[in-house]
Amino acid sequence: MIHFLLNQTLVREQHIDANTTVLNYLRQQKGRCGTKEGCASGDCGACTVALGSVVEGKMRYETVNSCLLPIGALDGKQLITVEDLRQGDRLHSVQQAMVTSHASQCGFCTPGFVMSLFALQKNSQGWDRQQAESALAGNLCRCTGYRPIVEAARIACEQPASDSFSQCEAETVARLQALKQATMSDIVTETSRYVIPKSCTQLASFYLAHPEAILVAGGTDLALRITQQYQKLPLMIALEKTEELLQWQETPDAIVIGAAVPLSDCQQRLQASVPAFSEMLHRFASRQIRNRGTLGGNIANASPIGDCAPMLLALDASLILQRGEQLRTLPLHQFFLGYRRTALQPGEFIRAISLPKMTLSQEFRAWKVSKRQEDDISAVFAAFTLTRGESLITGARIAFGGMAEIPRRAAACETALIGQPLSPATLERACRALEQDFQPLSDARASAAWRMQLAKNLLRRYFHQLNGELAVSEVARYVS
Repeated sequence: MIHFLLNQTLVREQHIDANTTVLNYLRQQKGRCGTKEGCASGDCGACTVALGSVVEGKMRYETVNSCLLPIGALDGKQLITVEDLRQGDRLHSVQQAMVTSHASQCGFCTPGFVMSLFALQKNSQGWDRQQAESALAGNLCRCTGYRPIVEAARIACEQPASDSFSQCEAETVARLQALKQATMSDIVTETSRYVIPKSCTQLASFYLAHPEAILVAGGTDLALRITQQYQKLPLMIALEKTEELLQWQETPDAIVIGAAVPLSDCQQRLQASVPAFSEMLHRFASRQIRNRGTLGGNIANASPIGDCAPMLLALDASLILQRGEQLRTLPLHQFFLGYRRTALQPGEFIRAISLPKMTLSQEFRAWKVSKRQEDDISAVFAAFTLTRGESLITGARIAFGGMAEIPRRAAACETALIGQPLSPATLERACRALEQDFQPLSDARASAAWRMQLAKNLLRRYFHQLNGELAVSEVARYVS
C-alpha cells in the first residue's frame, strides 16, 4: 500500500495498476482535469504538478511531469495540483499574477505554467530573471508569448503572499513524517506490481530474487514505454526511497554520488567542484525532468547520446555496483558493452558513482551541441580533460557521445596528445586521430561527416580555450 497527501487529504492506494501515471490518475479517478496532457513525453509541461517532501524539517516543493510519473512515486509525498491553489474566495498570488499580466490566452498550457510559478515562488528569495527562465523552460506556450508569463513570474517573486501551504507547513511536515516506514511499500494487482524498498539490503534481496524486474529511478525515459509505446510493465522496483542510493559523500579522494540522487541536486552540489559539469546539467532537459531524473539512471540507460556519460568518462569516474551482498567497483569505460548493453549482471544495480578528486581539474570542459539551446537531445556531446607539465601534455581524457553506439573515450586521440606540447601541430594530429576512434552514423539529427567535423572543431575549441585565445564557454547551437 502507498500513502500520500493530495493537498491535505490522506490517500491510500493498494490495488491499482502500477502502470497508471499520475496524470491519468488525477484526470480519470480524481476528476482533476486542470492538469492537461499535451505530449505524454515530458516536453510541453502542460501536465506539471508539484510534489512536496520534507527536507531538513521543512517542506520543499518541486515540479514534475505527471505524464511520466508512476502512481507509486507519490508514496510519502504531498501532491499539489492547480485545483489546490485557490485561497478561499481568492486566487493564489501566482494565479493572480498571471491574470494581472494578461499571461493566458487559450489557457491549455496555463495550469502547467501556474504550477511552475508556484514552485518558483516557494524556492526563490526574490526576483531573478535567469532563475525564472530556468524554472519555466519546461513549459511551452503556443499563443500568448512568453513576455507576459515572465512578467507574471516577476510579480509572483517580488510580491509573494502568505498562503495555506506556508500556514499549514508544520502540520504538513508532521503528517508526512508520520507516513515514513522502514518496510517495503508496494501496490499490487493481478497483472502488475510496484515495489518500493527503503534500503539497499531490501533492494538487493528482492532484485536478486526477481532479476526480471525493471528498476525505476526517475523513470523519465522508461515511462515513455507506457505513454508512447503502450506497454504494460508487470514488475517494477522503485529506487527513489532506497536510503543508501540517495547519499552524497565526500572522502579525501573522491566524491561518491548515490545512484538515485536527482540531477537537480547534482547540478547544485557540483557547482563548486566541477562547474562545467553543473553548467551542462542546466541544459539537460527541463527542470521537471531534472527533478526526477537521476545520475545513476542516466548511466544505466546506456544511451549513446546521454549527456552525463561523456562527462563522467572524461573525469575517469567509476561505478560501485551491488548484487546481493557483493559489491564491486568498475571503471565507467568498461561499463558500456554495446548499444543499450552494459556490464550489469542479472540482479545487479548501480549503487553509486565515484568521481576521483584528482581528476576534478579546472581545465575540464564539456559542450553539448543540439538544434535547440535547451531541452533538446544532443547531436554530439564532447568532454575534455588535459593535464599538463611544464611544457608537455601529461594526461588526456577525451570522451564523446553521439559518435558511436556507446559513449566512449577517444583512445587514439588521447595517445596523440600525451607527451606532446600544446601546439597547433599536436592539435591537428589529435584531430586526425579522431577518425581512427569513431565512424559516426548519419541520422535525423546530423550526418556522419558533420558529426566528425564537429568533434574536431570542439577539440580545437578546447585547445584555444586552454591557450587563452577563446573566452566563449558554451556552444550555443548548430543547425545541420
